[in-house]
Amino acid sequence: MATHDTTETTDSTAGPTEEVVDWRTKLRYFLNSDFVRSSPYWGIPFVLMGIAVYGGIGYNLAISFTDYAGIGRPQFENLSLEMYRMALADGSFRAAAFQNFVLLVGFTSVSLGLGLFLAVLLDYGIRYKETIQTIYLLPMALSFVVTAQLWLWMYSPGNGVLNVFVTTLGFEPIDWLGNPRLALAAVIFALVWQFSGYAMVVFLAGLQSLPSDQFEAAKVDGASPTKTYIRIIIPQLKQASVGAAVVLMLFALKAFDFLYAITGDYRPPNGTDILATLMVREAFQYGQWAYGAAIATMLLLLSLAVIAPYLIFQYRQGSL
Repeated sequence: MATHDTTETTDSTAGPTEEVVDWRTKLRYFLNSDFVRSSPYWGIPFVLMGIAVYGGIGYNLAISFTDYAGIGRPQFENLSLEMYRMALADGSFRAAAFQNFVLLVGFTSVSLGLGLFLAVLLDYGIRYKETIQTIYLLPMALSFVVTAQLWLWMYSPGNGVLNVFVTTLGFEPIDWLGNPRLALAAVIFALVWQFSGYAMVVFLAGLQSLPSDQFEAAKVDGASPTKTYIRIIIPQLKQASVGAAVVLMLFALKAFDFLYAITGDYRPPNGTDILATLMVREAFQYGQWAYGAAIATMLLLLSLAVIAPYLIFQYRQGSL
């Protein structure tokens, strides 16, 4: 019995010893890994970026709970949600949010549809494929400011290209940006012109990654090219569609510089005010820093609401 007890005691003390050795071994391997040894090179930029980006986001969030007006230091003693309640009750905020939603949906939908159509044409092998691809990719190389100035000249009521065409047909010139019923559609059209090429590239890459034997099998079965693309090929572009949609929606949320370049002022034409322009106007023109910070926080939450479903989709697809 004594020997049996000694054996049990020895076995019971062997387990923790092995666990301690295993823990120390893992720690030693971790400290000698390339990740830790390279930390002096990536650690400092990572910390600086974290302070500049996430520190700024945190400070903006803190200001949004105060009544800071840009003079002196913000007082953090009495924090409240007053600025958020003010935003939700403000007619200008609701109008800007609605117009932002219309811009987001309209711009994203049309860009995706046009990009998919062009990608299918290029994948099918139409004539002048390289020329068409270059024409639709060129606007992507332009900044928002250059695009805005180009379309400001195109939309000019006096000598704009569009109004020259309209008057040639015998109609009166149209104030594209001055008419509240047309201004937002004119902005969406200009942004689609610039970014439909991006959607085209994303879809074209997805199409060219598919195996060619699907086309051959559909051809043997007697399916026309149109039915082949609609019923077989396009449904397989789900991942490309989601990725392109997320990027385009983020562009729609941050179209401030485009609208500012059109007018040269913080207030864009009637009917085109969005959350980004409202935020900058309230903070920098009217000095309502806390109110502007609250609008910026809600704009950040909208951006996260766009990105989060995409990250979840990528995780379920095994891409993260």
